Amino acid sequence: MSVTDGTTGVVTQPEAPGLALVPYGQGRIRGLDADELGAHGIAMDRLVALGLPVVPGLTVPAGSAGSLGEPGTARAAVELVGQMSGRRVGDATRPLLLRLSASAPGEVAGLPPDLPCIGVTPDNAGDLCAVIGRAEALDEVWAGTVRMIAEYALGVPAALLDDALLDAPEPRARVEALLSLVTRHTGRPYPDDPAEQLALAARAVLARWDSPRARRSRRAQKLPAELGIALHVQALRIGPADRSGYGTAVSRHPETGRFAPQGSFFRGVRRSAPPPHTGEALERLTGGTTLLEHSLLTLERHLHAPVSVDFEVRDGEISLLAASVQSRPPLRASVCLAVDLARDGILGKEEAVRRIGPAQVQELLHPQLRLTGGEELLVRGLPASPGAAAGRIALSSERALELGAEGTPVVLVTHETTPADVPGMLASAAVLTGTGGIASHAAVVARGAGKPAVCGAAGLRVDMATGTVRIGDRVLHEGDPVSLDGRTGAVYAGTLSVSVAGPPPELSTLLEWADGARRLGVRVNADTAAEVSTAVALGAEGVGLCRTEHQFLGDRLPLIRSVILAADPAARDEALIALERAQHEDFKALLAAVGDRPVTVRLLDAPLHEFLPAPGEAGAAGDTAAEQRAAALREANPMLGLRGVRLAMLHERLYPAQAEALFSAWADVAATGVTPQLEVMIPLVSLPEELEAAAGFVRAAAETVAARTGVEVPYRLGTMIETPRAALLAAELAEHAEFFSFGTNDLTQLTYGFSRDDVERQVLTSYQERGFLTASPFARLDPHGVGALIALAVERARSVRPDIKLGVCGEHGGDPESIAFCDGLGLDYVSCSAHRVPVARMAAAHSALRARGSDENGTTA
Repeated sequence: MSVTDGTTGVVTQPEAPGLALVPYGQGRIRGLDADELGAHGIAMDRLVALGLPVVPGLTVPAGSAGSLGEPGTARAAVELVGQMSGRRVGDATRPLLLRLSASAPGEVAGLPPDLPCIGVTPDNAGDLCAVIGRAEALDEVWAGTVRMIAEYALGVPAALLDDALLDAPEPRARVEALLSLVTRHTGRPYPDDPAEQLALAARAVLARWDSPRARRSRRAQKLPAELGIALHVQALRIGPADRSGYGTAVSRHPETGRFAPQGSFFRGVRRSAPPPHTGEALERLTGGTTLLEHSLLTLERHLHAPVSVDFEVRDGEISLLAASVQSRPPLRASVCLAVDLARDGILGKEEAVRRIGPAQVQELLHPQLRLTGGEELLVRGLPASPGAAAGRIALSSERALELGAEGTPVVLVTHETTPADVPGMLASAAVLTGTGGIASHAAVVARGAGKPAVCGAAGLRVDMATGTVRIGDRVLHEGDPVSLDGRTGAVYAGTLSVSVAGPPPELSTLLEWADGARRLGVRVNADTAAEVSTAVALGAEGVGLCRTEHQFLGDRLPLIRSVILAADPAARDEALIALERAQHEDFKALLAAVGDRPVTVRLLDAPLHEFLPAPGEAGAAGDTAAEQRAAALREANPMLGLRGVRLAMLHERLYPAQAEALFSAWADVAATGVTPQLEVMIPLVSLPEELEAAAGFVRAAAETVAARTGVEVPYRLGTMIETPRAALLAAELAEHAEFFSFGTNDLTQLTYGFSRDDVERQVLTSYQERGFLTASPFARLDPHGVGALIALAVERARSVRPDIKLGVCGEHGGDPESIAFCDGLGLDYVSCSAHRVPVARMAAAHSALRARGSDENGTTA
């Protein structure tokens, strides 16, 4: 018989040859590990060590699990668990049953099911049901235990057992049918003795684990065929249903992420798989939340993760059956916990930052589709702008504006967008295009506006005449609902549920800590005051790229067209005056929003096809001569044609007009006490002579403004490195430039010889499937080719001008791996779209922390 040491309180088990019965909490004391105790035994040891209430129980180590099938060992286990419980199996006044379960050393699929209700007999079942108050709660679980013992320990054929269950629809009738079948098949009744029942249960569990099906499962999981399992015998205390039961709980609220126990509670005897929708809210259990708070909080502090527990409540007392790190906890819970642990001094701030990755930040910032698996996937394109939305198809910007004004969510579906489509894009919930890539017009505008977008959707054909969209064999009409995910590129039929984006306030705290850890600056690509304000609220330290051509979108488009299509110098000068006035107002608003932060303004750079009217378009105002001039300017490859500094060389008053508008606006804003750190950038330079000439235009404009206003505007002059030749001639360019900004979109395009609007949806997909590329080089910076050019340019530029400021403003400025590469080169900043700023902040912090860890490891080594 087992005894208790009065000095230590340690329960010892009776002598049993070849057996070690290990009460919960004593495994580590005896030097046993997970191979012997199983994952459950280790977990229960941990709970006991933390001083948490656990269900009384013991473990039979894997090496001696078979001995529990012997009557003497089983009887010793029954007595030991009874002693730990302060009850006796079979006692009618304070009922106690047993549960047998198994666990492997680690995560394993296909473990035998738990066998509860060991100790129930036909004689005591009625009394037990009377205590519980719900007969069916006991009978269903009892039937499951009897069935498994009958099949795997007593040799009753499975077919006979199934037939017996089919013929008995009621739970008590099922038990009686199974017991009768056992008697007929074995020639002796199912035992009443709990020790005999436990021995049979142990044999059943081990036989199930050794079955051909279980062995196949282990092979599929690449586990050893002879992998052992530990057996666990737990007390199953019976009490009234109004004060007793079992349940599961997690430590964090799934929506807010805050510490607040959440779960379900079931009355009666615990079963492995309770019927769905039968549980009650945890709050319905008297004192349930309060009882769990201490245990869950203790576990979180110990495991440093959101946790889940299985528990039992008997007569107002809670006991834990199992506890573990929560599988796939809600992201909000992980963020809030990381901050809570750091505030409590359990984690350092840097460790808290390490726990939340850039991709998780992006997931929190954008809405997500709630997928169930039954959605109809229409097409998968390029993930051009993160987020998710559902809306009705609009096939034109005009129609999107009409529906949007009515309050109807709209998805603008088109072949490709142009600057004239921007108002409709802004009125839409999302954008879907059949062509273009992640650096296309649609993608850039959508990201800047925070709209989800999918581009380059192969097979998408828009027929304006019929008002339809063909996607493969599927034909949709304007007004039909669709849903899209800009993070994955998936487009679905119908209106799907969309989760509302709303990161917890703790994310802002975490990002502030990330700012303290990172070295790399984070700026925003923004063209308007509204975009700047959004980005600053998201933590941008300034503007790394203001694309002045984006100020001529929508209603402003005729201004730049008038300059380009002017019939004579006088008409061009008149158009430039109008352009300068408009830009002056835009720049004033932009600079006021920037405040005293740095702002890089790129002078006009856009392929002409984005500004020229289409043949017969009203943009040429019906002017035949203007249409002819537009036709003469159309290019076979506009991305490599008359754009950037080249346009300024042919229209020599263009950059001076823009620069005068910019410097005048700065002077006006400075008069209010705001002094932005102005940087003027010359785009698409390939020749040092181009930069020198354009720099002359800018300096002359600054002198003109100073003479007119009396204000000498402080500014830096620099260029965008976006051609391979510019990267190679970085030393010569640095003689004329105080800063470089790497335009990695065009640099990637020109280095590979890829048209970014064409190859992404065809060539790159094939190349990734073939393993030629692991990711699109327009999404993730190519470190070997494009990156090598950047590294070379950095080295050569610093050799001439050691203090030159260096940044990246291409699409890669928001990609975590690309950010790490830029950080490794020692660049000063990256710049990205407003809604990727928090992602970039976290990515820069992770890069710095990895580098710091590598340095420390190297020093230690």
